[in-house]
This record gives sequence, C-alpha cells and structure tokens, in this order.
Amino acid sequence: MKSPLQSLLDSNRRWSAAVTAQDPHFFEQLAQQQSPKYLWIGCSDSRVPATQIVDLPPGEIFVQRNVANVVSHTDLNCLSTIQFAVDALKVEHIIVVGHYGCGGVQAVLDDRRVGLVDNWLRHVGDVARKHGDLLNSLDLMDMRNARLCELNAIEGVVNVCNTTMVMDAWERGQKLSVHAWCYSLANGHINDLGMHVDARDALWPSYEQALQRITRLPEPHRG
Repeated sequence: MKSPLQSLLDSNRRWSAAVTAQDPHFFEQLAQQQSPKYLWIGCSDSRVPATQIVDLPPGEIFVQRNVANVVSHTDLNCLSTIQFAVDALKVEHIIVVGHYGCGGVQAVLDDRRVGLVDNWLRHVGDVARKHGDLLNSLDLMDMRNARLCELNAIEGVVNVCNTTMVMDAWERGQKLSVHAWCYSLANGHINDLGMHVDARDALWPSYEQALQRITRLPEPHRG
C-alpha cells in the first residue's frame, strides 16, 4: 500500500541521491554533530525557508518558527530554543526575521478575527499600539503592513535581549549578537533593519537607532 504522501517520499529519495552524488560524505558528516552559528527566529510562513534564502546547507542554522515571528517572554517553546541555542550550541548570532506581507500582521491591522491564533497575535497588536502614531501616519495599507513587520522584528530583538539566557551569556563574556531582519517575498531580498546588539548596554542605543532609521525612510524599504 502506497503512502498518501508518496510524492514527498519520492522527492526525498531523489534529493538524497542528488546530494550524495555531489558529496558522498555529506550525510555522514551531518549526522555527527550540529554546530550552527545562527539561531533564526522567523515566521511559520511556508514561503520563508531559513537556510534556502541565505543559501546555506542543512546544519548551518538552528530554527524556531511561529506565526508572525513573535518572541514572547511566556513562550516556553521559543525560550527553550534560545536556551539550547545559546547554552548548548553556542550560537554566535540570533536573528529575528519578519517578512513583508505577513498575514498575521495584516490580520492585526485589519482588526480581523481569525480564530485561536488571535490570542497569539495580540503580541503583534501590542507592538502596533506602542507605535500607533507612526503607523497611523501612513496612508497606504501595504506601507503600514511593511512598517509593522519591521517594528515587530525590532521589538522581537528587544525581547530576545531581555531573556535571562542572553543576559547571562553576555555577563559571562560569551560572544553573542542579536539582529533584526525583514524578508521581501517580492524579490527575495533581506532588509537589514540596522539593529545589532552584542552587549546589554548596547540594546537601547541600537533600538533607538533602528526606530530613527524607520522613521526617516520615505516608504518601507523592501529590497
């Protein structure tokens, strides 16, 4: 009896064969140990695959994804991922990655009920309220979406930096930086939001700089 997912299984075998043909020792080396330098906290959106859009092979990025790339201080899934990445894997970079046109962000802007996920998206709603003056100053909805996607990533970096795991890592002198990005589905480009934090006392200066950069842009930078 064939699996109802046979097409995926067949694709897996073709992919494995192609990778092995290119590098006969690839899976042998991959199975030994993972030692990624990066933790990617991104959206669950199927169009934003972490390793693919930065052209890295499997094993190079540790990944945590959820709807609208939220970083919440009460989310044990995300916190556990950060703890393992920082303490066990010793990643050097944590990247919070939003993407323009995010459906979760749009649901918040539309004040639209979606279902159970509405409770999760209240975190994004908090970001929208915090930066209400900036968002309300934009006439076009796609501009508001882009700005809120950027702001949500920036606020996510703040939340990452305020976790006990990251603060403890900096306290003991561990090399660790936290960054905010936003990805464009339109052209595949990543927009560096200019927030890079590598120490506790660097958080708020970097935050203010990132907000000033967003405010100065005449329209959301998508490339």
